[in-house]
Amino acid sequence: MDFFVFISEQWLLVSLLVALIYALAITERIKAGKPASAHEATLLINTQDARVVDLRDRSEFAAGHIVDAIHIPHGEIEKRIGELAPYKEKTLILADKIGQHAGPVGRQLKKAGYTVRRLEGGMSEWSNQKLPLVKG
Repeated sequence: MDFFVFISEQWLLVSLLVALIYALAITERIKAGKPASAHEATLLINTQDARVVDLRDRSEFAAGHIVDAIHIPHGEIEKRIGELAPYKEKTLILADKIGQHAGPVGRQLKKAGYTVRRLEGGMSEWSNQKLPLVKG
């Protein structure tokens, strides 16, 4: 009850707090790499020679991945980041199952100087749109 009274009396402060939280969420999301739709990712791969980094585990990767994707599971990125050095001048598109690991990995790669985008919806969205996958 007191909570609703506070909100009604301090509506301006509450509105400001909500706006700041929203702005923080947007800023943090962008720090991890701007999201790229499956269509945009395809365009980046075909026109700008962007590289896909697949962050899923080995069994998910073997079940189907984007052509020429670099497989580095999200838990191994810190020790295997050197494998991405040849692609430092290219855009890296981070792909995971549904987008849950691309954010933290994206922040880490951006901090190391890479240009990063995150595949919006992850590989689930890629599959749902019936885009090509390589098995094995």
